[in-house]
Amino acid sequence: MNIATKNINIQNENFIVTNQRALFWKKEKALILSDLHIGKTAHFRKNGIALANQIMKNDLERLSILIEYFQPEKFIVVGDLLHAGDNSDVDEFCSWRNHYPDLQFYLIEGNHDRISKTLEEKLCLNFKSKSLEMDDFIFIHDFEKEQTKFQITGHIHPGFVINSSVKNIKLPCFVVTENQLLLPAFSEFTGLDTKNLPKKGRFYVFTDAEIYEI
Repeated sequence: MNIATKNINIQNENFIVTNQRALFWKKEKALILSDLHIGKTAHFRKNGIALANQIMKNDLERLSILIEYFQPEKFIVVGDLLHAGDNSDVDEFCSWRNHYPDLQFYLIEGNHDRISKTLEEKLCLNFKSKSLEMDDFIFIHDFEKEQTKFQITGHIHPGFVINSSVKNIKLPCFVVTENQLLLPAFSEFTGLDTKNLPKKGRFYVFTDAEIYEI
C-alpha cells in the first residue's frame, strides 16, 4: 500500500491529508477519519447478499498501516463507525481494536451509530458524543449551518468527477472551505456523492498513488 501525503494549513494548524482516506493532525497526534461503516458486509450477508468480509479486512489493514506510519495517540472517527448495529463484523473490529490499547478512541456519533451501553463497552470507546470541540475546531458528523467554529465533518462521502475525452473518472476527495473540512468515507465499500458538496471549496482528489489539489 502506497501512502501519499499533502500538508495543508487550516486555522494556523498543520494537517496531513492522505490518499488512504484519512487525515493526521500533527499537534494533537490524532488520526482522523469518517464513515467506516463497520458491519455493512455482514448486514448484506444477513439479507441474502453474499459479500465476503474481505472488504472490511482490507479497510482494517489500511488503518493498521496508517497507525504504524503516523504513530498517533488519538483515533477520531467523525461518525458512522458502524453501519447496522452489532454483528459479526463488529466482533472482528473489536478484536482489531484490542491490538491498540493505548490509542485513545473518540467517536463522534453519526446517523448509523446506534450504540447501546453494552456495545459502547464492547467497542472500548474512550469518548462518545454528538460532537467534539478541540481548540478552534469542532468535529461533527454532518455540517451545521449555525455552528461558529471550523467544522471537521463526514457523512457526504465526497467525490470529484474528472472529465476527459475518453472517460469521466469519479474519485474520492477531501473538501476544504473557509469553515469546513469534509472527509472522504474511509471504507472503500461506499458510494461517492459528487453533487451535494460544499461550495467554493478546495478539492484534494486522490488515487492509489497520488493526491491532486483542484
